[in-house]
Amino acid sequence: MDPISLTPLATRLRGKARDALRVALSHYVANGLSVSLGLVLIMLVLFETAGLSAAASAAVGVIITSLPDLPSPRRRKIMQVLPAPVLGTPLFMLVQLSRQDDLLLGGVLVAGTFLAVMMMAWGKRGGPICFSLLFSMLFSMAAPPMNSPDEILAHTGWFALGALCYLLWAVLTTHLLNRRFRAQFLAECLHSFGAILRTQAQRFGPQPDHPALLEAMLEQQANFADQLQDTRNVVLESPTTRPRQQYAGMLMSLLEARDHQLACDLDLDMLLDHQLTAPHLPVLRQALNATADELQALGMALLLGRRQPSIRPIPDLRARLAGAFPPRAAANPSLAAEPVRTEPPDTAALLRNMADRIGHINDEAVKMAALARGEVAPELSLVRNQWQLFVSPTRWSLKPLLGQLGWRAPTLRYALRATLAVATGYAVALHLPWTTHEYWILITIVVVMRGNLAQTVQRRNARVAGTVLGCLLVMALLMTHPGARVLFLIVALSTGLAHAFALRRYLYTTIAATVSGLLQAHLLLVGLRPTFAVGERLADTLLGALLAWLFSYVLPSWERNQIPGLVKRSIQAQGQHARLALALLDTAQTADLNWRLARREAYDSLSALTLATQRSLAEPRQVRPPLEPLEALQARSYQLLAQLTAVKSLLLLRRSQLDMAQATPALEYAAQRIEAELSGQSVAEAGTPATAFSISGQPYLQRPDVLLAADLTPWLLRRLQLACAIAAELRVAASQVRV
Repeated sequence: MDPISLTPLATRLRGKARDALRVALSHYVANGLSVSLGLVLIMLVLFETAGLSAAASAAVGVIITSLPDLPSPRRRKIMQVLPAPVLGTPLFMLVQLSRQDDLLLGGVLVAGTFLAVMMMAWGKRGGPICFSLLFSMLFSMAAPPMNSPDEILAHTGWFALGALCYLLWAVLTTHLLNRRFRAQFLAECLHSFGAILRTQAQRFGPQPDHPALLEAMLEQQANFADQLQDTRNVVLESPTTRPRQQYAGMLMSLLEARDHQLACDLDLDMLLDHQLTAPHLPVLRQALNATADELQALGMALLLGRRQPSIRPIPDLRARLAGAFPPRAAANPSLAAEPVRTEPPDTAALLRNMADRIGHINDEAVKMAALARGEVAPELSLVRNQWQLFVSPTRWSLKPLLGQLGWRAPTLRYALRATLAVATGYAVALHLPWTTHEYWILITIVVVMRGNLAQTVQRRNARVAGTVLGCLLVMALLMTHPGARVLFLIVALSTGLAHAFALRRYLYTTIAATVSGLLQAHLLLVGLRPTFAVGERLADTLLGALLAWLFSYVLPSWERNQIPGLVKRSIQAQGQHARLALALLDTAQTADLNWRLARREAYDSLSALTLATQRSLAEPRQVRPPLEPLEALQARSYQLLAQLTAVKSLLLLRRSQLDMAQATPALEYAAQRIEAELSGQSVAEAGTPATAFSISGQPYLQRPDVLLAADLTPWLLRRLQLACAIAAELRVAASQVRV
């Protein structure tokens, strides 16, 4: 084979190996291994001291307590995990007490399912608790019926003891792994941001597919926003020591880099339409790709735990960008300044400005590497004092639950739908002709069914495929007649693997969960003989998946019913962000803090809307929301954030180059006009006098060398003018979505 042809293959293989190493060193794998180690230690200790039956029951308590054990802040860790054993232990006992009466057991399952699914009202925190409660009941069904109340009490005691032991283990490992989790979360964000920069670089390529790239960018930004909140929760907690401050400083620089990346879309269409800019765009594309490579290399260094001196610095690309786009247009005749006009500025200035934005991204990357190397002291007085405002709440209040008790509330409908599916599955299982395992049908129903059709269909397919593979693995394993200790180890490893990939690779999760669930049920039966019928398990799985899919159409909560609320939230967030982004900050830290919080909400609300739109594509065509205005709304929201980011950068970095006598009234007027546009009012209704400063009445280019001189006020006025126009288009798109 030609050696040259091996080069792309070798590159792909290296990339795959690098990705595999990154996954192996990630926080979710570390968390899964922690779960596995805790489970196997507790099971072995109890097996050696109390026997197989006690260890098997305790293992159920460990498993249901481990589900909400996700990487999180150290403070109040116990409150994140405690609801699982507190609510799961009574359910485990109730199932055992009602095992002799099919009707009574059905009532416990129905009531328990409704209670468990209503925990989803607390969002991401409530999801693991929901499944903890469901598995408490279903694994209790897998155990043999107890013959006396004393026996039931004893097994419930072992369940509770296993849960308590793991609760202590979760608190201990969270403290021990806290620093490692900080590095891992930050590395994951650096990798994701590098992927965003590469998508941005593609937009500078020849004949870019802008709609497809914008769609990909929105999806990446939505997932990135979700990652960032998880990272804030861990990295910004109590940044009191030097290492914690370094990680927190790197995260703050990453947030700034994201804003500059967003601003790279400004004037991009205009540059691409100008033929003279084509030879100069590769320089911008190469700078973005080079910065992406360096950031991902920095993330890998954090994952590998390299010490500060061995972390390589990130090259400063400012000189290269300045050389490619000199400060005077006359230095390059092909980019000479165009005549003075009140339309878009000359292409030379636009190219230099674009290079400056990419330079700012590189500046933040250089700063992140310097922080990681300990060469720069982080400036975090604001975060040190106000970090609680950036971290998700961990207190359990009734407000989220009360907000989901309306008939149209998605959580209530999901709970009713799941309850009906479980009741039907249980009734069907009682009348099947083969030796059925009711709990396996019900487990399939609850893990496949989700609050929306898109995830249900995705999990249905993965569940069936994973169950087939898992059943074959268990059958082959049991034919080797393994001992109890070997089974404990395999249950622990498969549980950890399922835990690690639950939100990332559901096929892996369902294979591992099948192995773990079948072996755990095998242990509960206190039998070590290979009595396993793969055909019956597969039939139970197919039946459960079918019921979950069918009941997804019962009391549906289509995305189009949720989208108006998400649109309202996004519009309000955009308005709040605009008001604070256009405010002239003084030295008061609270003003900057409010803007940062508003910026986070603007990104998060747009992320939620983007993800809901994507989920709606899996729903029946007749119930889908209007996609065109939704796509327009997302694009305009993205553009408005970009314009306001550019303005904010001018105010923070270049205020000395602004004529504040002219800029101040322009900023005030723009803030009021954007707020009025987004609220559906006219400027006059918003309380602005008719004689107020008019942006549209001011030429933003007053002389040929305006962008070469010190005065950037005309450039600011242009950004404000475009932001107001985008706000009007955003309001129109929002009104079309709400129809």
